[in-house]
Amino acid sequence: MVDGSENDMRFVYCAAAISYILQDWKGMDIPLTLQYIRSSLSFDHAIGQGFYSESHGGLTFCAVATLYMMGRLESALDERQRRRLLRWCVFRQQNGFHGRPNKPEDTCYSYWVGATLKMLDAFHLIDSERNREFILSTQNLTFGGMARYPDPDTNPDPLHTYTGLGGLSLVGEEQLLPINPALNISVRATEHLHRLHQSWEKSKNSCDMNCKNITDD
Repeated sequence: MVDGSENDMRFVYCAAAISYILQDWKGMDIPLTLQYIRSSLSFDHAIGQGFYSESHGGLTFCAVATLYMMGRLESALDERQRRRLLRWCVFRQQNGFHGRPNKPEDTCYSYWVGATLKMLDAFHLIDSERNREFILSTQNLTFGGMARYPDPDTNPDPLHTYTGLGGLSLVGEEQLLPINPALNISVRATEHLHRLHQSWEKSKNSCDMNCKNITDD
């Protein structure tokens, strides 16, 4: 680790998302990333900020989404590890979700934990209707937006409004576009991104062919 820097699963996720969007993974040390994620599996079988740190819903999302975008989810974690991780995530639901045991439900974890379960192909194990009701209960009916909790003294904010809408998209709320659980963008935007990837690949192949012809000449 570079002197003066810090380990943080959120930075790992940001690097992976950028690499996935650009379709260029040369800026990441993949083996070292996989090692860091595996070493962050905690005593309760989800992901913390480091070895034996308490697991956290947001950090677990960052780790799982990174592996998902790399296409390494099944190879980096064995079946037993994935099953235990899945169990930890399912147990985060009360009505909505909380990010750690014995913490209050919080709108944003309907997305962070819900998206993690989606990537683990286990979203069907939650009670979607109870989750939906919790998210909707955090709305401010006077000036809009969603707060962390259904508490009149807790004001809505952009982060919880955005992740609340993401959580509603995951449960299939009408009038909301389906969402990509790893990138937190719509499936429609993801499809556009994939078309860009294809066009970049065609341009690269064409350039490689032209360069080869010039060299042959």
